[in-house]
Amino acid sequence: MTATIRAFRIADNRFPLMDGGGAFRMGGRWNSKGRYVIYAGIGFATAMLEKLAHTRIGRIPTGQHYAVITIPESVSVETLDPAALPGWDRMDHVASRAFGDEWYDSKRTAALIVPSAPAMGLERNLLINQLHPEFMDIKAERPVPVIWDQRLFGTDG
Repeated sequence: MTATIRAFRIADNRFPLMDGGGAFRMGGRWNSKGRYVIYAGIGFATAMLEKLAHTRIGRIPTGQHYAVITIPESVSVETLDPAALPGWDRMDHVASRAFGDEWYDSKRTAALIVPSAPAMGLERNLLINQLHPEFMDIKAERPVPVIWDQRLFGTDG
């Protein structure tokens, strides 16, 4: 049992916010294609940094919204120590996907806390297994539009 966890998910408003369909279709650092994993940042700034790293469009993303996700104490959560998984941050994703796929397939916990690559492992992301039996206990607040600071894109207004 762990304390209540709050995380932030930023997603395109054309898609359901609490849906791992993108990870299912494309895969991610922590999962291969074919797995419904929802990625969130433990902290709004981490969620923004991750979104910017994955968007890579060089301009303000449009149509983005965020929600606060609450993982109650009753939901099972595992935390990965980055020192325990050499190569988790490699661009080939071999180590991180192998670990994440095994976590997902085993359904040993509903959520997994992992290091954030764009933040050099100093910040954390939260992964949610959408097919885990405890998924229904995880709550997300109503989505809110993301207001991007223009200075992140080299403009000041």
